[in-house]
Amino acid sequence: MRAVLVVLVLLLTGCGSGPAVEARDPAVLRLASFDFPESRMLAELYGQQLRRAGFRVEVLSGLGTREVVAPALEQGLVDLVLDYTGTLLDYAGGSPADAHGTPAAVRATLAGRLSARGLSVLAYAPAEDANGFAVRTAFAREHGLRRLSDLRGLAGGLTFGGPPECPQRRYCLSGLRETYGLGFAAFEPQPSRPATATALETGEIDVGLLETTYGRLVDGRVTLLADDLGLQPRENVVPVVRTEVVRRYGARLTDALDRLSARLETADLVALNRLAAVDPRSPADLAAGYLAGL
Repeated sequence: MRAVLVVLVLLLTGCGSGPAVEARDPAVLRLASFDFPESRMLAELYGQQLRRAGFRVEVLSGLGTREVVAPALEQGLVDLVLDYTGTLLDYAGGSPADAHGTPAAVRATLAGRLSARGLSVLAYAPAEDANGFAVRTAFAREHGLRRLSDLRGLAGGLTFGGPPECPQRRYCLSGLRETYGLGFAAFEPQPSRPATATALETGEIDVGLLETTYGRLVDGRVTLLADDLGLQPRENVVPVVRTEVVRRYGARLTDALDRLSARLETADLVALNRLAAVDPRSPADLAAGYLAGL
């Protein structure tokens, strides 16, 4: 982890071999996203919302996994991240019971855990996006699959695909083993959600991790299986901001972010992700179109 952070510092300060980023301007808010499409979209949405409120904003798109982005936020390398309440609470050491409460209770527990790290958890959005587990629609029909529990008699002969960190994640393969008793024959790491969907469709994998709001789910080629035993936690979108930044800008900052969060619904994420899957426009352009309609 320390080596990862050293590389991150070099990249953010323009001292590494990768694309240089200008030295940090304290008057510019740095907003980072994780390395998957929806997170990039959310970073653009909230970044443009802040620009509308008069802030100068730099979006660092696709910075990495939570193991990279969260420490960068705590160390002040970035100022704001759009995260998901339950998974972030798990990362922060919360219990599964804490992550499965009401959205307000999960957010309050998360805020309590992160305050000691110099981070503030703002108002959560109604929009939720949890881990979803999908199979080919034809495969689901052939075997009568509707729920994750329906995989119990089949998993030992199936290949699972998902992000490289999936085997160690409580709400991915680790949770599927503990909650559902699912032990797959093989695991194939996937570089992205689009790659996972393609691998499902071509038969390279049999079961794949896709977000419940993933845009290509609506085309009917893959089917999400219901989480019938409630493995997944609450996953409301929530801005997490360095407390020092909140103190510096006060209600001017928090009101701008809270206004957008109050309007963002799960259906909006599905629609934006669907557009991103079929439209060549950038996440920034799609975000601008959404904000123009508010």
